Amino acid sequence: MTQKISIAGMQPERQIMASNGWLQNSLKTVATLSLLLLVLPLNVALTTIALLVAILVKPFQSRTVAANPKTILVSGGKMTKALQLARSFDRAGHRVILVEADKYWLTGHRFSWAVDKFYTVPNPQSPDYINALLEIVQKEGVDVYVPVCSPVASYYDALAKQALSPHCEIMHVEPEMVQQLDDKSQFSAVATSLGLSVPESYCITQPQQVVDFDFSKQERKYIIKSIPYDSVRRLDLTKLPCNTPAETAAFVKDLPISERNPWIMQAFIPGQEYCTHSTVRDGELRLHCCCKSSAFQINYEMVDHPEIEAWVRRFVGGLNLTGQVSFDFIQANDDGRIYAIECNPRTHSAITMFYNNPDVAKAYLETEPLSNVIQPLESSRPTYWIYHEIWRLVTHLWSPVEVWRRLQIIAGGKDAIFDWSDPLPFLMVHHAHIPCLLLGNLRQLKGWIRIDFNIGKLVELAGD
Repeated sequence: MTQKISIAGMQPERQIMASNGWLQNSLKTVATLSLLLLVLPLNVALTTIALLVAILVKPFQSRTVAANPKTILVSGGKMTKALQLARSFDRAGHRVILVEADKYWLTGHRFSWAVDKFYTVPNPQSPDYINALLEIVQKEGVDVYVPVCSPVASYYDALAKQALSPHCEIMHVEPEMVQQLDDKSQFSAVATSLGLSVPESYCITQPQQVVDFDFSKQERKYIIKSIPYDSVRRLDLTKLPCNTPAETAAFVKDLPISERNPWIMQAFIPGQEYCTHSTVRDGELRLHCCCKSSAFQINYEMVDHPEIEAWVRRFVGGLNLTGQVSFDFIQANDDGRIYAIECNPRTHSAITMFYNNPDVAKAYLETEPLSNVIQPLESSRPTYWIYHEIWRLVTHLWSPVEVWRRLQIIAGGKDAIFDWSDPLPFLMVHHAHIPCLLLGNLRQLKGWIRIDFNIGKLVELAGD
């Protein structure tokens, strides 16, 4: 009703543009639902075969019995990394409770055999969020809470520590540390104080600061990024300054920069980018992986990089961190030096590379120091999301080189969701969870930018 009234009040040209936008979004959504429906029979057949194999093989498999079985609460249930952790805890003999926000009640991961119970909770910003977690912790006798956070949720999960700590352990950093690490400007200052390398950077609270900046005295170009998480603009790596001062001014003045929404202007260092995930306890690096960064971060292959691991050890040790931290690095082309670009105090999707490592639970649950850092096994294959790969393949049919590359990735890697011993999440994510979100957007005449099967959501302007 509100939308129709607002359309009626528009100028004719704007009304036509809005109507066309809604029509285009609706057609895109219907087309996507049709494609998912088209491949449904194939995925049903694959899942049925996997279920039959699992049912036949399961009686002959020995199940791991933990010496001290625990009940683990895992949040972020719509995300593949939460599913991976649930499977890792379950295979180590522990009980897993999965939670997710009400909007994602139909997440396909709730159907995993690794999940004993599934609950929905209010959005993290809700005043009822912490009480909902506490109720689950008390009801289910949770021993350890492992947040798998969105960027927004990580601060609220840190706030929950005060209420939950008397009842269970929380593998997450403190609220003040979350704010410090999430703030790219503060993170750079902390790393510098520890003698660690980061790109030169400046905190920007108004566009005019960029306009007035003297780029002529700098050796490198710069990029500008939102300090608060921005799911849409985070991929924009426009180099500053632009060709003319007027272009630079026009570019930055179009960005939502303010005192309440600060950005960071950072020296752009050409080189190879890497991303990492680390699980730490009392400053000890317990689980670690590193891989080359990829477009949209949906391909992960382990890379042994001692310099990056040493950087992470020094950082987490210097701050005596406990929890999960992820870093983005770049190795400069000119001098080979390692620079940390940013830190995210939460789980990274690269943890999907641990799909066949039986020791993951030790990094989270054992309190004694480990003899070795747990890393992906040499036998683990690179992980990907099959629908993302198929989309890339289809949209590059004109390029035989790219088609061959995508086929090699699919043949040599592993889908991060599909598991022969736990096949239902794969079917339900693609044919229940995502279609449910698409239908919801269609009813509300809302647009979306792309589907992120990894995170389990539709990427939208001003979305979550």
